[in-house]
Amino acid sequence: MSENKQAQGLESLTPRQIVEELDRYVIGQRDAKRMVAIALRTRWRRQRLPSHLRDEVIPKNIIMIGPTGVGKTEISRRLAKLSQAPFIKVEASKFTEVGYVGRDCESMIRDLTEQAITMVKAEHAEGIQRKAEAQAEDRLLDLLLPPPTVKPSTFDEAGRESTGDSYETTRSKLRLQLREGKLDSRSVELEVKDKSGIPIGVISNMGGMEQIQDQLQEMLGGMFPAKKKRRMVKVPEALELLTQEEAQKLIDMEAVVKEAVSKTEQHGIVFLDEIDKIAGRERSMGPDVSREGVQRDLLPIVEGSTVTTKYGPVKTDHILFIAAGAFHVAKPSDLIPELQGRFPIRVELSPLTKDDFLRILTEPQNALITQYTALLETEGVSLDFTREGLEEIAATAVLVNERSENIGARRLFTIMERLLEEISFDAPTLAEKKLTIDAQYVKDRLKAIVMDEDLSRYIL
Repeated sequence: MSENKQAQGLESLTPRQIVEELDRYVIGQRDAKRMVAIALRTRWRRQRLPSHLRDEVIPKNIIMIGPTGVGKTEISRRLAKLSQAPFIKVEASKFTEVGYVGRDCESMIRDLTEQAITMVKAEHAEGIQRKAEAQAEDRLLDLLLPPPTVKPSTFDEAGRESTGDSYETTRSKLRLQLREGKLDSRSVELEVKDKSGIPIGVISNMGGMEQIQDQLQEMLGGMFPAKKKRRMVKVPEALELLTQEEAQKLIDMEAVVKEAVSKTEQHGIVFLDEIDKIAGRERSMGPDVSREGVQRDLLPIVEGSTVTTKYGPVKTDHILFIAAGAFHVAKPSDLIPELQGRFPIRVELSPLTKDDFLRILTEPQNALITQYTALLETEGVSLDFTREGLEEIAATAVLVNERSENIGARRLFTIMERLLEEISFDAPTLAEKKLTIDAQYVKDRLKAIVMDEDLSRYIL
């Protein structure tokens, strides 16, 4: 999808509509949704500016502050899907400053570019899918019915040549049978690439080494031609493999790379989680000695620099960075001043209440109750959650979060698994296939855990 098409796609989404779309998946957190909606709309506005002004408008990066499990990551992920933008989620705590063993900060941009390549390649593949399928079908028919090497001159009783027509007629019949699935049980011998390449495991994961490793693999791949091997595969699998092969031939990789790099630079979103883990005052010794070094390595990337990737240089000036952290111990002000200035927008996400938990269980398009009900329906088991039962689940989640670590909405996963453990285990052999989950059932199943605070720490 080109930049113009992307801008046109976002044109119909006002900030209010973006918030409404996010409401389908994330409950509450209105302020955070408004901020990211404005950031997304600003990108569309920037694309409509004159070229001399467009480059001057930099993205307003955001810091989300709130406990785990309140929707920080989900908001960013859904925003990226909505805008059809390249998106990656990285943990700041996994990076180290240059010179230390570990991932260097520039690797996030290389990963983002890879994501864009995958997206653009898939978009281009859609455009040539029919042509690839047609060419794959012809290749498969050649395997099923090889064309005659020499065309003999035979004539029928009327003196007309008939062999060529006979081959084409047979091929047409075979094509029809292939499309109708009548040849699915047959096998053909196919020549496929041997994916077992030359392993390169001698390079450490020091900062900057990933790029060298990629280049080394490409260089060795060019020196040694790809090996091929012959396999017997069923007709449907052969058709799929041949379609993929033809699609690769038809895709213009030069155009894909050019578009993907542009998409990364203009529309990329990086979600930088656990930013609070690299905040804090520097100490003279101990394991936290490189915290400030990581911040200083992040600074030029967030501020705007050029990162070298195997697809060419990628500028980070207009990539949107959304940072997030609980900030229980550290504060945003503990970040180095230069990095604080690169995240001008700060929004605090509120802890989840009982009403929020109740809504999370039922309202989103991918609601937990919908998921568990659908899963057990595959076994013929029908679950009916009463309103009182749902309220008891929500109340239990709040209670356990208060007594132990507050992990937000993730607590619902552990509670639901514990609640439905017996049903899930016995589902294939249950005599009663219609079950009602009411308040009493929830209390009976979770009673021991709620009463025993020490036990809940380990189980929930």
